[in-house]
Amino acid sequence: MRKDWDTYFMDIAFMVKERSTCPRLHVGALVVKDKRIKGTGYNGSPSGLDHCDDVGCLMINEHCKRTIHAEINAIMECSPEERKNATIYITAEPCMECTKIIIASGISRVVYARAYKKEHNFFEDAPWIEVVCLENYKKPSV
Repeated sequence: MRKDWDTYFMDIAFMVKERSTCPRLHVGALVVKDKRIKGTGYNGSPSGLDHCDDVGCLMINEHCKRTIHAEINAIMECSPEERKNATIYITAEPCMECTKIIIASGISRVVYARAYKKEHNFFEDAPWIEVVCLENYKKPSV
């Protein structure tokens, strides 16, 4: 049976997360517009800097600050026009900071596979963004 588009792109996001370099949480993301991938990202250090896998996590207030989150890396690969009204697929629900950046980026649809505990859900304040949790999603076996 042929996969639906959300499952297809989420499968790719799970493949992208395999590049993550922070052992605390591997996350993959991709920005899609008109059924075309415009950008991919995983959580990892800025280009040219040490990775958590190599030198350890830089922990501040119980969060690793060495890495850039997958969502930000994926968004940074896209032009503003590519992001406008696009969908972002993420293997985990975005944190509060990533949520605010997604809202500001022009993305109009967010699809994630796993819930993430956060203090406030800014998507509730942005009703123009469709948010979908793929509750029954099964990650692909590699």
